[in-house]
Amino acid sequence: MKYIIIGLGNFGASLAQKLTEQGNEVIGVDKNMARVDANKDKVSHTICLDSTDQYLVAGLPLGNTDIVIVAIGEDQGANIMTTAVLKNLNVKRLISRAITPLHENVLQAIGVDEIVHPEEETAERWAKKLCIKGVVDSYEINGRYSIVEITISDRFANKTLGEIGFRTNYNLVVLTTLKVREERNFFGAQRKIHEVQGIASYDTVLHKGDIMVIYGDNKDIKRILSE
Repeated sequence: MKYIIIGLGNFGASLAQKLTEQGNEVIGVDKNMARVDANKDKVSHTICLDSTDQYLVAGLPLGNTDIVIVAIGEDQGANIMTTAVLKNLNVKRLISRAITPLHENVLQAIGVDEIVHPEEETAERWAKKLCIKGVVDSYEINGRYSIVEITISDRFANKTLGEIGFRTNYNLVVLTTLKVREERNFFGAQRKIHEVQGIASYDTVLHKGDIMVIYGDNKDIKRILSE
């Protein structure tokens, strides 16, 4: 996949490097030349420019990029301006970093697709989340086992856990499910809310678009996602 990451501070640089290591094409952008130089041998491409300037940002290969991530953390104004510029340029998928609850509300009002909180989520966790289709979030227990949130697709929709037989057929345990609903925030923008549905049981029915939380061996998780 192709990514553009704007803001090469600790989180942005780490995410850009990990995505590059996983075989993705990554363009790292920062207005600080020292940061650009520090990452030029660790990221596919690095560019020095002011991301609040729409004319300059429009020169980036946005049309060929799958995901653009605004990782700017030290300057909320630049973060918001950059996010607004990218939204105006109609990028395919836009993820922005939020620093405070108010900042998050502003980003939601702009209409970002997703918000990242680096203080709570590591770059490694986000790299895995972005690279594996269908994964909403993940937490690695150790090098072998993980807990992963997966969007429920047509394949499992309207079936019970007993009918599917995750433990028998996939060697995985479904811990719970999350109901996905939308509500409007203070600014009137839509945002997704995940509601935990309690401990999953044999009779739990899966619904398309909701989320199931599974536990198991990483190889078994990858297998179910690739089928």
